[in-house]
Amino acid sequence: MSEGADSARPRGASDAGEDPRAVERRVFRDTCAAVLIAVAASAILAPWRVTTGLLLGGLLSLFNMYWLRTSVSAVFDAAPEGRPPRMKAARYVLRYVFVVAAVVIANALGVVSLVATLAGMCMVVAALLAEGLRQLYFAIVRREET
Repeated sequence: MSEGADSARPRGASDAGEDPRAVERRVFRDTCAAVLIAVAASAILAPWRVTTGLLLGGLLSLFNMYWLRTSVSAVFDAAPEGRPPRMKAARYVLRYVFVVAAVVIANALGVVSLVATLAGMCMVVAALLAEGLRQLYFAIVRREET
């Protein structure tokens, strides 16, 4: 049988890369950085409603990430051993109701641009893109010759 260069390594959790919590922390940190960069750039280049919209959308996306992580971990931690976890849909619906209410109220008051708020809520996509590029870079740099 032919064996590859890394066939002697044990297979397991270490093959997946690194701790998922570290990836989660990096995505959260990168989202914060993307929001700060976007708000700083818009403070210089755009009207104040765009800046406040980006700030509100970015804060809502960070809040949404945090609330999702805590509610999912609470559901899985509370599940009895051997039984599937019971998810309470109310926590998820309440999260979306809060986000939509915040956007609607801020838009009704005229303090945000709706498009900028939606763009701010998409800052997590920039963080995920940065994490994907980071993973691609390390996959290329750390590859083994065969």
